[in-house]
Amino acid sequence: MIIPKKLKIGDKIGIVSTARKITLEELSPAIKLLENWGFEVLFGANLFEKDNQFSGTVEQRTADLQSMINNDEIKVILCARGGYGTVQIIDNINFYSLKKNPKWIIGYSDVTVLHSHLNNLGLASLHATMPINFANNSNKSLQSLKNSLLGKSNRIECTSHALNLLGEVDAEIVGGNLSILYSLLGSNSDIYTEEKILFIEDLDEYLYHIDRMMMNLKRNGKLAKLKGLIVGRMNDMNDNEIPFGNSVEEIILEHTKKYDYPICFGFPAGHMNDNRCIKLGVKSVLKITENGVSLSQE
Repeated sequence: MIIPKKLKIGDKIGIVSTARKITLEELSPAIKLLENWGFEVLFGANLFEKDNQFSGTVEQRTADLQSMINNDEIKVILCARGGYGTVQIIDNINFYSLKKNPKWIIGYSDVTVLHSHLNNLGLASLHATMPINFANNSNKSLQSLKNSLLGKSNRIECTSHALNLLGEVDAEIVGGNLSILYSLLGSNSDIYTEEKILFIEDLDEYLYHIDRMMMNLKRNGKLAKLKGLIVGRMNDMNDNEIPFGNSVEEIILEHTKKYDYPICFGFPAGHMNDNRCIKLGVKSVLKITENGVSLSQE
């Protein structure tokens, strides 16, 4: 796995939006913070363009991401926000320069398209908060991003959950938003999970659809040979008038019950203010005990 170098004070961070449109006003808190950290912020040429809900046309969003990949002066590519749209451009991007000059690509939610694709190319990436969220993020969320950028150790701890399955594993982490992972199955951005720790999170989904997605991951062999499973926040779940009958945690446990690996729930990553940074594609130590959960990454 190719892991980008740590940043130095004065390095340039490029901001693009591969999905939904954004304004300078929405970006202002993030720009201020990144500059306070000592970095220079540059915008994609089409960052503030609009094409219905998108941050510019497919061609404009493609051009922005490709330009940032090709620009050797840019050390990090930070996706401004999620929404929908990254999958529209993924097949247009040439990642050759990124392999020659690796740099962190950062985001979550819809940016899972990039994370999964990059992992298949042997490139590590950062599942972390995005500029649209900086103003509301917890200090721990932002500090975990800063630590990861500067090459410092990244340790995430959280309280135990009654349904956790205990254990300790050492493996690479892959994953991201469950709905996106589900949508990528069978494509050249499909996730590879064997002998890895899978991380999943989601927002505003119906319980029956969580079951459908977990069923599909299982039928495609994505759950069978994991080393471990981290379930981030599953916020604002919906149910029908006739209840589905199981919680998110119970649905996940039902589809993993014949396997033997540790599982934790309620991990602080995903659609939440306390969205901690996870280095995807990087060897990590996951410990799940009766007293709590820790994830350690160098």
